[in-house]
Amino acid sequence: MVDSTQKFSNPPPLPPHSSGSDGSLQSGSVLQNRYRIISVLGVGGMGSVYLARDLHFPNVVRNVAVKEMLNMQADTALRELTLRNFERESDVLASLTHPAVPKIFEYFPTKDKAYLVMEYIDGKDLEAELARTTEFIPTDMVRRWAIELCDVLSYLHTHQPEPIIFRDVKPSNIMIDKSGRIRLIDFGIAKPFQASGPKGTLIGTEGYSPPEQYKGEASPVSDIYAVGATLHHLLTRRDPRMEAPFTFMERPIRVTNPKVSAEFEAIIMKALSPESGARYQSAAEMKAALETIDRPVATTPGAAAAAEQAFIDESKMKALWTAKVEDEIRSSPIVFKGIVYIAAYDNNLYAFNAADGKPIIKFATEDGIPGTPSIAAEENLILIGSEDHKMYGLELRTLKKRWEFDSGGAIRSSSIVEHGHVFFGNDSGTLHGVRLHDGKSDWNYSVGTAIRSRPAVTEDRFLFGTESGDLLCVDLNRSLKWRFKAKRAVTSSPVIFDGIAYVGAMDGQIHAVAVDGGYGIWHFRTGKAIVSSPIVVEKMVYVGSADGYLYALDLNGKEQWKFKTDGQIVSTPAYFNGALYFGSTDKKVYSIDAKRGRLRWAFETDGPITSSAAIVDNIVYIGSTDKVLYALNA
Repeated sequence: MVDSTQKFSNPPPLPPHSSGSDGSLQSGSVLQNRYRIISVLGVGGMGSVYLARDLHFPNVVRNVAVKEMLNMQADTALRELTLRNFERESDVLASLTHPAVPKIFEYFPTKDKAYLVMEYIDGKDLEAELARTTEFIPTDMVRRWAIELCDVLSYLHTHQPEPIIFRDVKPSNIMIDKSGRIRLIDFGIAKPFQASGPKGTLIGTEGYSPPEQYKGEASPVSDIYAVGATLHHLLTRRDPRMEAPFTFMERPIRVTNPKVSAEFEAIIMKALSPESGARYQSAAEMKAALETIDRPVATTPGAAAAAEQAFIDESKMKALWTAKVEDEIRSSPIVFKGIVYIAAYDNNLYAFNAADGKPIIKFATEDGIPGTPSIAAEENLILIGSEDHKMYGLELRTLKKRWEFDSGGAIRSSSIVEHGHVFFGNDSGTLHGVRLHDGKSDWNYSVGTAIRSRPAVTEDRFLFGTESGDLLCVDLNRSLKWRFKAKRAVTSSPVIFDGIAYVGAMDGQIHAVAVDGGYGIWHFRTGKAIVSSPIVVEKMVYVGSADGYLYALDLNGKEQWKFKTDGQIVSTPAYFNGALYFGSTDKKVYSIDAKRGRLRWAFETDGPITSSAAIVDNIVYIGSTDKVLYALNA
C-alpha cells in the first residue's frame, strides 16, 4: 500500500465538474467549455451563484455571474415546475434592456441543474449598506437612489408586450455598483401583469409588501408601496419586518430622522398609503415628485462627502501569519498542542505550527475534504473523512495512517468522537460508528438520504439532520426514537442544551426540539436558508443565515439582536471572552460583541469564507476559499 503521508507537492488537476460538500461547483470547474468558476458569491436553498470568467475572451478578463438552480425534486411534475419557473426568470431578464437590470448572456439546463449566465455586478446591496454604520444614510443619497429605482420600475411597468411587476422591492434586492448607481437584482418572482384574471398566491417579503399583495394581488402600485417601505427603512433604520404590518403611518420618518425634509417624507408616506388608489399611480409620477425636491446643501465645505466617506469606511487589521495551501479551504481548523490541523479541497489534511504558521506535514486522501477533523487524544488519533468515501485514523504528530474505513459513500459530514468511536454520516445515507482502536465498524444506521449534518451525541442517543429535511433521534440499539420534520434539508448540525436540541434548516428557520419526545418547542424564521450550525452560550443561541445576518436569540426564541454582513453566513460562530467570531461570503472575518451585536473588528480576505473559527490562546484561526489559513489577534 502506498504511504499517502507526504511533504508539500502539487495537487492533481481539478475535474471539469468537481463539486463541493453542498453540491456547489469548485473553483476551476468549467461549464459549457466556456465559464471557469472563480468563487461562490452566494448560497441558497435552490443552488448557488458563482463568479466566473468567460473563456471566450482569453486576452481580457470578462467576469460573469452564473446562477445555478438545483433540480433535485423526486416528483416529475415538481421537477418540471421548478425548471419552468427558472426558465421564466431567464425569459424575463432576456426581454429587458435597462441600465439598472443585469444583462443575461446564456441559459442552459443539465440533468439535475440549470444555469443562468448574466452580467456580474461588482457592488453591495442596500441592506449591507444599512449595516455599515449606526448613523443615518445621507438623505440626498437616498433620494438619488429613489429616483433611479422609480426609473427602472417605470420601465418594467410599461414594458411591451407585457408590463412586469417586480413584487419584491426591498433593500437586499437593490445593489449599488462601483459607479454608485442602483441595480435591481433577483427577478425570481417578477411576473407579467394581468389587470384581470385569477388571483395569485401570497408572495413577496413581509413588511415591504402592500396589503393587497397579502391577498395574492399585485399591480404596479404594489411595487410603489414597496419602494416607500424601502425608503422608510433606509431613512429611519427601522426594519419593517420587525414591526407590525402596515404601521408606517404610526412611525413618521422625521420623528426618527429630523434631517429628512417634510417634502421627502410626504412623498414616501403617500407611496405607503394602505389604499392603493391613494398612492402614486405610476413610478414615473413618483419619480417626478422626487425630482422637485431641492437638493440639500452641506453646512460646511465637504460635509456631504465626509458623511458619505464615513458611511463606507471599514475596520482594518493585519494577520499574525498566513499559510497558503493549494485549493479552497471550506472546512474548519482544529488546534491541539501547538499544531493547527486543517483540510483543503486539494485533498490534503495539513498540520501547521500554531505559533508561526510554518508547515509541518500533510496527509493526502483521494478526493476533497469538506469536513472538520476531530481528535481522540486518548488514542493519539486525528480523524478525517473525505469525499473518497473513507474515514482515516491518523497519528497526531506524524499524520501516519493507522487505519482507514471505507464508508461506501462520500463523507461530507464532520465527525464526533464519543463512546470509543468516531461517528459521522455519508452521502449514501448511513450514520457510521467506527471503533477508534482498530477502524472497524460495529454500529451504523441507514436513512436512505444523504447525511451532511454532524451528529450530536448524548449518553444513549444520536441526533442528526438529513438532506430530506429530517432531524432524527436514534438510540444506541439503533432504534428510531423520533423524527422531527423540517420543510427543507437539515445540513446544520444540532447542539443540545438543557434537554433541547437547536438546529437550523434550509427552510430558513432555527428549530428548538425537545430531546425527549422530538416535538417542536419553537422556531424562528430568518430571511434565507440556514447552513450554519447554532451555538449556545450563556443562555443565548447564536446562528448565521444565508440572509447575511448573525442572529442572537434567547432560549425562548426571541430575537435579542442581529448583525448584518455583506454576504451570506455559512460559517458557524465561535465564542471567546465575550465576543463572537465568524466568516461571511463577503470575504470577511468578523468579531462582534456577544451581548450587543456591535462590530469589534473585521478582517478582509481574498475569498468567501465558509470555514468556522478555532480560538486558542487569544488567537483566531480560520480558513478562506482564497486558499489561505489566517491567524488573527482575537
